[in-house]
Amino acid sequence: MARATVPPGIRCIQAFSRDNWYRGFTLVLTFLFYTSYHLSRKPISIVKSELHKNCSGTAGYGNASHRDNDTWCDWAPFDKPNYRMLFAALDNSFLVTYAIGMFLSGMFGERLPLRYYLTAGMLLSGLFTALFGFGFYWNIHNIWYYVVIQIANGLVQTTGWPAVVACVGNWFGKGKRGFIMGIWNSHTSVGNILGSLIAGVFVSSAWGLSFIVPGAIIAAMGIVCFFFLVEYPEDVGCTPPKHHDQREQEPLIRHGSMEEIFTSPSDAENEGTIFPSDQMGEPTAISFLGALKIPGVIEFSLCLLFAKLVSYTFLFWLPLYISSVAHLNPKAAGDISTLFDVGGIIGGILAGIISDYTGGRATTCWVMLIAAAPMLFLYNYIGKNGLPTIIGMLILCGALVNGPYALITTAVAADLGTHKCLKGNAKALSTVTAIIDGTGSIGAALGPLLAGLLTDWNKVFYMLIASDILACLLLSRLVYKEIRGCCGCSMRVRGLCLAPSMSGRKKSIEYSEKKNLFNLLRPSQRLISQRD
Repeated sequence: MARATVPPGIRCIQAFSRDNWYRGFTLVLTFLFYTSYHLSRKPISIVKSELHKNCSGTAGYGNASHRDNDTWCDWAPFDKPNYRMLFAALDNSFLVTYAIGMFLSGMFGERLPLRYYLTAGMLLSGLFTALFGFGFYWNIHNIWYYVVIQIANGLVQTTGWPAVVACVGNWFGKGKRGFIMGIWNSHTSVGNILGSLIAGVFVSSAWGLSFIVPGAIIAAMGIVCFFFLVEYPEDVGCTPPKHHDQREQEPLIRHGSMEEIFTSPSDAENEGTIFPSDQMGEPTAISFLGALKIPGVIEFSLCLLFAKLVSYTFLFWLPLYISSVAHLNPKAAGDISTLFDVGGIIGGILAGIISDYTGGRATTCWVMLIAAAPMLFLYNYIGKNGLPTIIGMLILCGALVNGPYALITTAVAADLGTHKCLKGNAKALSTVTAIIDGTGSIGAALGPLLAGLLTDWNKVFYMLIASDILACLLLSRLVYKEIRGCCGCSMRVRGLCLAPSMSGRKKSIEYSEKKNLFNLLRPSQRLISQRD
């Protein structure tokens, strides 16, 4: 009797190692976790156009005692002429608290188990998101109730990003980090899309459910996190990833003396570490100032400040903008606004692939940011000329705006958090991620605030264009360094290029060869000095 062959499905399972299955499981799990975070943040932007709208010919709930005007159906206190300032107050009560809390969240994330930290954060986020929605059923019209809820929610939402990036960084090495994290970071856009669609279902009938349902979802994911998240590969007997290629070395020629250039690599490596260790030799959590000393952290953090300003202005104000200029109802405006996040998914993946292939994270961000500026200008002037134009411009602008934002907050943050100066320890990953995203969150708070204060949509877009240009300028030094390393030679000696620094090829020659070359050059240098 012939032996039965192994089923194709089982062969597919066996094709992946145990390590790969755990890595894939962790990637999917953290994807779902942060999707739920963004899903719970999105409803406020959808509900804005319901809290204040033109009530002509509308029947329903709200401030029904003033049906002789166009604001009788609005939800007090948003029925006043200063409604945009009140919306800005709601946005910034969340975003300012989020920005401040983010700097502290990373340090807590390094010192507490990530599984417990994420679980508590998601359960509390679900609670405060739902409480905002209960304001509808409890008939609350006091602005301070909603402001306090937003402040509390902004604080607990800071638990998400440093923790999930640290967890993914613990499981994945640098090899294809840009591509993997580019796909993984689509959770931001997927969460925004799902949040918009779920909120849109209830916004016109009972907007309270637009918050309660997302709150229940993120709380449920917190329970899943408690039972299934694995923080480190070593916890389940898996092999930890390699964060650096052993062949990768510093550029051969640096600014300084020839003796500095040809010092032993081991000596330079020992001098370059900034990671503290305890008395037993075990690395400890890095300090805030220590994380700032990691090369590139300050530049990328400041760049993200302006990039996130643009992204979050769209996140909080795009549905209202579409509703105003295209004269669409709140549900239709919310549905169309999801196309911006669809473009964000495409842009994030493209940015990751391009940066992996070229090795130029800063250059990839710079090109996309500089291209986004004219596209935003164009969208402001032609984005209202028919549905096809709106769809095309939203996808294009979403890709160019969210691509750099996605790359910096994921692959770049993970690269810097596992920088070679940290001696292979990933304990700084949560703090570095928190610094980068916390600085970016300052821009995320400023953008919606300024959009609420500016009375003209044209001025809002000019602000967004200026922010993109400033983000490009802040990356100029890193871009110059990457281009110089890719296309030029670090130093030429009598017309001989000692070491082209190209991504994807060997970046330096062996130490012994460098030493021999230096010894050959030394006599000629002495003759020159004697002649002088």
